[in-house]
Amino acid sequence: MSEDPDPGAVLDVLSDEYARSILAVTSVKPMSAQQLADECGMSEPTVYRRVERLQEHDLLEERTEIQDDGNHFSVYAATLSEVSIELDEGSFEADVQRREPEAFPGERESDTADRFAKMWENL
Repeated sequence: MSEDPDPGAVLDVLSDEYARSILAVTSVKPMSAQQLADECGMSEPTVYRRVERLQEHDLLEERTEIQDDGNHFSVYAATLSEVSIELDEGSFEADVQRREPEAFPGERESDTADRFAKMWENL
């Protein structure tokens, strides 16, 4: 997405209650489509439609979770941090702040032991 997002497009995406619900719960922890459907009270097809729309605007990212049995599945995490809309001399300008995803579990931990523990938990 461009550095100067279209205010109308951003507001349109955020006007959808299902999209806002997905962003809210995935800002706490990454969730699968099934978890989102259960948590937000919507069908999986609805989840996938909203996820696709949020990804088009770089407001949600997809990650792959690998299980011990070798299976893997997608989880989604909000990248949106803040949206501000400004009216200046007859035109609207939108600023979308995104959070940087962790490159690996525990990356943001300052203590080495905590960082190692987080990495180990997620192997």
